Amino acid sequence: MKGKNMALYEVECCEVSHGHAHDEKIDELKKLMPEEDKLYDLAELFKCFGDSTRIRILFALFESEMCVCDLAGTLNMTQSAVSHQLKILKQTKLITNRREGKSVIYMLADAHVSSIIAQGIEHISE
Repeated sequence: MKGKNMALYEVECCEVSHGHAHDEKIDELKKLMPEEDKLYDLAELFKCFGDSTRIRILFALFESEMCVCDLAGTLNMTQSAVSHQLKILKQTKLITNRREGKSVIYMLADAHVSSIIAQGIEHISE
């Protein structure tokens, strides 16, 4: 390839070969790296944020606790479709629920989830 297209495939490389100047940094970072199962769980968590329907649900719950029928009405979705997404969000511990009489009320699981949503909104608004 020639010209401008070649720049798309160029990768900057370190001029120091492996086994030299960066060994201490590499060893230090390897000690800090979480175990594989923790990294897998983290990747699964971020997959939940990769679906626009789940983001819409999380945003709605960021604003207010809601039951399935209110979420469905707010998002113009069926209760079945919302319930399916709520199950996934609950499995990843992003939301929780409580029973109020015959209704189940959903909410964000904790302040961490609220913070992630708020920071995401702030980031895309810049």
